Amino acid sequence: MIPSEFFPPHEGMCLADFAGSLNLRLADVAAADRIVRAVAPIYRGVEGDVCYILSRKSRTELETCKATAIICGEELAPLVPGHIAVLLSANPHLAFARAGALLHPAALKPAANVPGDGVSPLAIVHPEARLEAGVSVESYAVIGEHAAIGAGTRIGMGAIIGAHVKIGRDCAIGAQASVLCSYLGNEVIIHNGARIGQDGFGYAPGPAGLEKIVQIGRVVIQDKVEIGANTTIDRGTMDDTVIGEGTKIDNSVMIGHNVRIGRHCGIVAGVGIAGSTRIGNGVMIGGKVGITGHVTIGDGAQLAGMTGVATDLPAGGKYGGIPARPIKDFLRDSVEMLAKSELNRRKGKKAHE
Repeated sequence: MIPSEFFPPHEGMCLADFAGSLNLRLADVAAADRIVRAVAPIYRGVEGDVCYILSRKSRTELETCKATAIICGEELAPLVPGHIAVLLSANPHLAFARAGALLHPAALKPAANVPGDGVSPLAIVHPEARLEAGVSVESYAVIGEHAAIGAGTRIGMGAIIGAHVKIGRDCAIGAQASVLCSYLGNEVIIHNGARIGQDGFGYAPGPAGLEKIVQIGRVVIQDKVEIGANTTIDRGTMDDTVIGEGTKIDNSVMIGHNVRIGRHCGIVAGVGIAGSTRIGNGVMIGGKVGITGHVTIGDGAQLAGMTGVATDLPAGGKYGGIPARPIKDFLRDSVEMLAKSELNRRKGKKAHE
């Protein structure tokens, strides 16, 4: 393992206990007493590390791997060198995610910027705010009037929690984040610099130019949502902007007013979602996708990176391109366009000979 002062290795856990905690099957019980302390990629796995493989493409890296254990499926177990213990799983990717959480729990939430718990004397907490026991508020954070924060939640350095905001239990609000006009459920993670609940972008054209439409809605974020650094979620105009339970949102995403996102969606960095869009449950959205306002994307849809969505998309489909279309059509169109471009290039080259 590579020593790290940011995320130091676990104090150590024997493979028997490690496997039992994650419902894995240790292929060789003789390795039960070996100790694991950290997760690592195969190419630099050393004694004490746990790695995982998903395909035969990792075969060459296995030849030099010195990890203590590797998580894999039954079909890949024969590829693992004899000196490495095999931990069998029906879903190695998920098992490895849980292994990382078990060995590096501090990496699951934004790190504390200052040691200690409780309310820092350098924080500003309005006397009418309500904090349950076990809330931590770091230096220079501001908690507004009638805000309510649940037990086990940590508010990072310089964060702003607006008046009347409600935050559930066991949440983590990163440094310099701001949460206004919002209700948050339990176990919500908001990373550094995120902006939640500010004005939506709404104007009416008038004789003297654009005139502001007041934004008097809220943001509602359900349980176990994670929101990346510098992501922006606008409050609704008169309705709510809603992020469904378990949804994970990457860094630098823009979500407009009145958007409603379903449960357990994944949204990658650079996505822009315009106002009043409806996104179903289990939707996966690739990087830099742009979605126009007032459209509906059905449950389970998948959008390839840099897709442009201008119309409703049915549930369950895979889409790509600008404008968005079924992924097979997009790939076929791309191949045809490249072929035509190459043909034109060759014609141009001959014309100059």
